[in-house]
Amino acid sequence: MGIVEGLTEFLPVSSTGHLILAGALLHFNDARGKLFEIVIQSAAILAVVWEFRGRIAATLSGAGRDPRATRLLRNVAIAFMPLALLGLAFGKMLKANLFNAPTVATTFILGGLVILWAERRTHAIRVHNIDEMSALDALKVGIAQAFALIPGTSRSGATIIGGMLFGLSRQVATEFTFYLAIPTLAIASIYSLYKERALLSMDDLGMWAVGMIAAFVSAFLCVRWLLRYISTHTFVPFAWYRIAFGIVVLATWWSGTVVWAD
Repeated sequence: MGIVEGLTEFLPVSSTGHLILAGALLHFNDARGKLFEIVIQSAAILAVVWEFRGRIAATLSGAGRDPRATRLLRNVAIAFMPLALLGLAFGKMLKANLFNAPTVATTFILGGLVILWAERRTHAIRVHNIDEMSALDALKVGIAQAFALIPGTSRSGATIIGGMLFGLSRQVATEFTFYLAIPTLAIASIYSLYKERALLSMDDLGMWAVGMIAAFVSAFLCVRWLLRYISTHTFVPFAWYRIAFGIVVLATWWSGTVVWAD
Protein backbone atom coordinates (compact mmCIF):
# COMPACT_ATOMS: atom_id res chain seq x y z
CA MET A 1 0.00 0.00 0.00
CA GLY A 2 2.88 2.36 0.75
CA ILE A 3 4.47 1.74 -2.62
CA VAL A 4 1.12 2.21 -4.38
CA GLU A 5 0.66 5.56 -2.60
CA GLY A 6 4.17 6.76 -3.36
CA LEU A 7 4.11 5.81 -7.04
CA THR A 8 0.65 7.22 -7.79
CA GLU A 9 0.31 10.35 -5.62
CA PHE A 10 2.11 12.67 -8.05
CA LEU A 11 1.46 10.90 -11.35
CA PRO A 12 -1.77 11.69 -13.29
CA VAL A 13 -3.25 8.29 -12.46
CA SER A 14 -5.04 8.90 -9.09
CA SER A 15 -3.55 7.65 -5.85
CA THR A 16 -6.98 7.59 -4.19
CA GLY A 17 -8.36 5.40 -6.93
CA HIS A 18 -5.43 2.97 -6.74
CA LEU A 19 -5.64 2.80 -2.94
CA ILE A 20 -9.38 2.09 -3.12
CA LEU A 21 -8.72 -0.77 -5.53
CA ALA A 22 -5.71 -2.08 -3.58
CA GLY A 23 -7.67 -1.88 -0.34
CA ALA A 24 -10.57 -3.74 -1.94
CA LEU A 25 -8.30 -6.57 -3.09
CA LEU A 26 -6.66 -6.75 0.34
CA HIS A 27 -9.98 -6.35 2.20
CA PHE A 28 -8.43 -3.35 3.91
CA ASN A 29 -11.03 -0.69 3.12
CA ASP A 30 -12.43 -0.53 6.64
CA ALA A 31 -11.93 2.41 9.02
CA ARG A 32 -8.50 1.13 10.07
CA GLY A 33 -7.47 0.84 6.43
CA LYS A 34 -8.61 4.39 5.70
CA LEU A 35 -6.57 5.66 8.65
CA PHE A 36 -3.55 3.80 7.30
CA GLU A 37 -3.99 5.54 3.94
CA ILE A 38 -3.90 8.92 5.69
CA VAL A 39 -0.70 7.98 7.50
CA ILE A 40 1.16 6.86 4.37
CA GLN A 41 -0.08 9.92 2.46
CA SER A 42 1.77 12.10 4.97
CA ALA A 43 5.01 10.32 4.04
CA ALA A 44 4.47 11.12 0.37
CA ILE A 45 4.09 14.79 1.32
CA LEU A 46 7.42 14.67 3.16
CA ALA A 47 9.07 13.39 -0.01
CA VAL A 48 7.98 16.53 -1.90
CA VAL A 49 9.05 18.77 0.99
CA TRP A 50 12.49 17.16 0.95
CA GLU A 51 12.87 17.43 -2.83
CA PHE A 52 11.96 21.14 -2.86
CA ARG A 53 13.37 21.99 0.57
CA GLY A 54 15.59 24.76 -0.80
CA ARG A 55 12.84 26.68 -2.57
CA ILE A 56 10.39 26.06 0.28
CA ALA A 57 12.82 27.42 2.89
CA ALA A 58 13.59 30.46 0.73
CA THR A 59 9.88 31.09 0.14
CA LEU A 60 8.95 30.87 3.82
CA SER A 61 11.88 33.03 4.95
CA GLY A 62 11.20 35.59 2.22
CA ALA A 63 7.46 35.93 2.77
CA GLY A 64 6.53 39.59 3.07
CA ARG A 65 9.96 40.76 1.91
CA ASP A 66 10.64 38.96 -1.38
CA PRO A 67 7.91 39.57 -4.02
CA ARG A 68 8.55 36.17 -5.62
CA ALA A 69 8.13 34.35 -2.32
CA THR A 70 5.03 36.33 -1.38
CA ARG A 71 3.48 35.72 -4.81
CA LEU A 72 4.07 31.96 -4.65
CA LEU A 73 2.56 31.68 -1.16
CA ARG A 74 -0.42 33.76 -2.26
CA ASN A 75 -0.98 31.64 -5.34
CA VAL A 76 -0.77 28.38 -3.40
CA ALA A 77 -3.27 29.71 -0.84
CA ILE A 78 -5.69 30.81 -3.59
CA ALA A 79 -5.40 27.49 -5.44
CA PHE A 80 -6.00 25.55 -2.23
CA MET A 81 -9.35 27.19 -1.41
CA PRO A 82 -11.73 25.66 -4.02
CA LEU A 83 -10.91 22.07 -3.05
CA ALA A 84 -10.98 22.90 0.67
CA LEU A 85 -14.40 24.57 0.53
CA LEU A 86 -16.00 21.97 -1.75
CA GLY A 87 -14.41 19.15 0.24
CA LEU A 88 -15.94 20.40 3.48
CA ALA A 89 -19.32 20.80 1.78
CA PHE A 90 -19.51 17.57 -0.21
CA GLY A 91 -16.64 15.32 0.94
CA LYS A 92 -18.71 13.07 3.19
CA MET A 93 -21.40 12.57 0.54
CA LEU A 94 -18.85 11.76 -2.16
CA LYS A 95 -17.04 9.22 0.03
CA ALA A 96 -20.32 7.51 0.89
CA ASN A 97 -21.46 7.17 -2.72
CA LEU A 98 -18.49 7.21 -5.09
CA PHE A 99 -15.63 5.43 -3.32
CA ASN A 100 -16.09 2.05 -5.03
CA ALA A 101 -14.39 0.08 -7.80
CA PRO A 102 -16.90 0.71 -10.65
CA THR A 103 -16.86 4.48 -10.10
CA VAL A 104 -13.07 4.59 -9.89
CA ALA A 105 -12.68 2.49 -13.04
CA THR A 106 -15.12 4.69 -14.97
CA THR A 107 -13.31 7.84 -13.83
CA PHE A 108 -9.99 6.28 -14.82
CA ILE A 109 -11.29 5.88 -18.37
CA LEU A 110 -12.88 9.33 -18.58
CA GLY A 111 -9.75 10.96 -17.17
CA GLY A 112 -7.61 9.14 -19.71
CA LEU A 113 -9.78 10.42 -22.54
CA VAL A 114 -9.49 13.98 -21.18
CA ILE A 115 -5.69 13.69 -21.09
CA LEU A 116 -5.61 12.43 -24.70
CA TRP A 117 -7.83 15.33 -25.78
CA ALA A 118 -5.74 17.87 -23.88
CA GLU A 119 -2.45 16.56 -25.24
CA ARG A 120 -3.68 16.76 -28.83
CA ARG A 121 -4.65 20.40 -28.49
CA THR A 122 -2.31 23.20 -29.48
CA HIS A 123 -1.34 24.97 -26.28
CA ALA A 124 -0.76 28.71 -26.28
CA ILE A 125 1.74 29.04 -23.44
CA ARG A 126 1.54 32.33 -21.53
CA VAL A 127 3.37 31.35 -18.34
CA HIS A 128 6.90 30.00 -18.75
CA ASN A 129 8.04 30.46 -15.15
CA ILE A 130 6.20 29.78 -11.90
CA ASP A 131 6.99 33.33 -10.75
CA GLU A 132 4.91 34.66 -13.67
CA MET A 133 1.67 33.08 -12.41
CA SER A 134 -1.11 35.50 -11.52
CA ALA A 135 -3.77 35.13 -8.84
CA LEU A 136 -6.29 34.29 -11.59
CA ASP A 137 -4.00 31.54 -12.91
CA ALA A 138 -3.82 30.09 -9.39
CA LEU A 139 -7.61 30.22 -9.00
CA LYS A 140 -8.13 28.38 -12.29
CA VAL A 141 -5.69 25.65 -11.25
CA GLY A 142 -7.44 25.43 -7.88
CA ILE A 143 -10.82 24.93 -9.57
CA ALA A 144 -9.27 22.18 -11.71
CA GLN A 145 -7.88 20.53 -8.57
CA ALA A 146 -11.37 20.44 -7.05
CA PHE A 147 -12.38 17.80 -9.62
CA ALA A 148 -10.06 15.44 -7.72
CA LEU A 149 -12.78 15.11 -5.06
CA ILE A 150 -14.22 12.51 -7.44
CA PRO A 151 -12.18 9.33 -6.80
CA GLY A 152 -10.14 8.19 -9.76
CA THR A 153 -9.77 11.69 -11.20
CA SER A 154 -6.20 12.32 -9.93
CA ARG A 155 -5.36 15.52 -8.10
CA SER A 156 -2.03 15.93 -9.87
CA GLY A 157 -3.57 15.04 -13.23
CA ALA A 158 -6.35 17.60 -12.82
CA THR A 159 -3.99 20.40 -11.81
CA ILE A 160 -1.30 19.67 -14.42
CA ILE A 161 -3.68 19.21 -17.35
CA GLY A 162 -5.84 22.09 -16.13
CA GLY A 163 -2.80 24.32 -15.81
CA MET A 164 -1.70 23.46 -19.35
CA LEU A 165 -5.16 24.25 -20.72
CA PHE A 166 -5.07 27.60 -18.92
CA GLY A 167 -1.77 28.62 -20.52
CA LEU A 168 0.89 27.28 -18.15
CA SER A 169 3.84 25.40 -19.58
CA ARG A 170 4.07 21.72 -18.75
CA GLN A 171 6.99 22.36 -16.41
CA VAL A 172 5.27 25.23 -14.58
CA ALA A 173 2.01 23.29 -14.21
CA THR A 174 3.87 20.29 -12.78
CA GLU A 175 6.04 22.33 -10.41
CA PHE A 176 3.06 24.30 -9.11
CA THR A 177 1.20 21.02 -8.60
CA PHE A 178 3.99 19.83 -6.29
CA TYR A 179 3.90 23.04 -4.22
CA LEU A 180 0.10 22.94 -4.07
CA ALA A 181 0.21 19.32 -2.90
CA ILE A 182 2.00 20.26 0.32
CA PRO A 183 -0.79 22.25 2.05
CA THR A 184 -3.57 20.32 0.30
CA LEU A 185 -2.41 16.89 1.44
CA ALA A 186 -0.98 18.05 4.77
CA ILE A 187 -4.15 19.82 5.93
CA ALA A 188 -6.34 16.98 4.65
CA SER A 189 -4.18 14.45 6.52
CA ILE A 190 -4.20 16.42 9.78
CA TYR A 191 -7.96 16.96 9.58
CA SER A 192 -8.62 13.28 8.84
CA LEU A 193 -6.27 12.11 11.60
CA TYR A 194 -8.10 14.36 14.06
CA LYS A 195 -11.48 12.96 13.01
CA GLU A 196 -10.23 9.37 13.27
CA ARG A 197 -8.14 9.88 16.42
CA ALA A 198 -10.17 7.22 18.27
CA LEU A 199 -8.64 4.61 15.94
CA LEU A 200 -5.04 5.56 16.71
CA SER A 201 -3.27 2.64 18.36
CA MET A 202 0.31 1.97 19.41
CA ASP A 203 -0.17 -1.58 18.11
CA ASP A 204 -0.20 -0.21 14.54
CA LEU A 205 3.12 1.66 14.79
CA GLY A 206 5.07 -1.11 13.04
CA MET A 207 2.62 -1.22 10.16
CA TRP A 208 2.65 2.57 9.87
CA ALA A 209 6.46 2.71 9.89
CA VAL A 210 6.77 0.19 7.05
CA GLY A 211 4.06 1.93 5.02
CA MET A 212 5.51 5.40 5.56
CA ILE A 213 9.05 4.35 4.60
CA ALA A 214 7.75 2.62 1.45
CA ALA A 215 5.61 5.66 0.55
CA PHE A 216 8.42 8.17 1.18
CA VAL A 217 11.04 6.32 -0.86
CA SER A 218 8.74 5.51 -3.79
CA ALA A 219 7.28 9.05 -3.85
CA PHE A 220 10.73 10.63 -3.74
CA LEU A 221 11.95 8.50 -6.65
CA CYS A 222 8.73 9.17 -8.56
CA VAL A 223 8.98 12.95 -8.16
CA ARG A 224 12.61 12.93 -9.30
CA TRP A 225 11.70 10.81 -12.31
CA LEU A 226 8.64 12.88 -13.25
CA LEU A 227 10.59 16.14 -13.25
CA ARG A 228 12.98 14.65 -15.81
CA TYR A 229 10.23 12.92 -17.80
CA ILE A 230 8.13 16.03 -18.49
CA SER A 231 11.04 17.85 -20.13
CA THR A 232 10.83 15.61 -23.20
CA HIS A 233 7.58 13.62 -22.96
CA THR A 234 3.80 14.04 -22.86
CA PHE A 235 1.27 12.39 -20.53
CA VAL A 236 -0.22 10.26 -23.31
CA PRO A 237 1.20 6.95 -21.93
CA PHE A 238 -0.52 7.66 -18.59
CA ALA A 239 -3.79 8.26 -20.45
CA TRP A 240 -3.63 4.87 -22.16
CA TYR A 241 -2.68 3.23 -18.86
CA ARG A 242 -5.75 4.77 -17.19
CA ILE A 243 -8.04 3.61 -19.98
CA ALA A 244 -6.65 0.07 -20.08
CA PHE A 245 -6.65 -0.30 -16.28
CA GLY A 246 -10.18 1.07 -16.03
CA ILE A 247 -11.45 -1.39 -18.66
CA VAL A 248 -9.79 -4.31 -16.83
CA VAL A 249 -11.37 -3.32 -13.50
CA LEU A 250 -14.84 -2.87 -15.04
CA ALA A 251 -14.56 -6.18 -16.91
CA THR A 252 -13.48 -8.13 -13.83
CA TRP A 253 -16.19 -6.45 -11.73
CA TRP A 254 -18.93 -7.11 -14.29
CA SER A 255 -17.89 -10.73 -14.87
CA GLY A 256 -17.32 -11.46 -11.19
CA THR A 257 -13.76 -12.60 -11.88
CA VAL A 258 -12.57 -10.31 -9.08
CA VAL A 259 -14.70 -9.51 -6.03
CA TRP A 260 -14.04 -5.81 -5.46
CA ALA A 261 -15.00 -5.54 -1.81
CA ASP A 262 -16.42 -2.23 -0.52
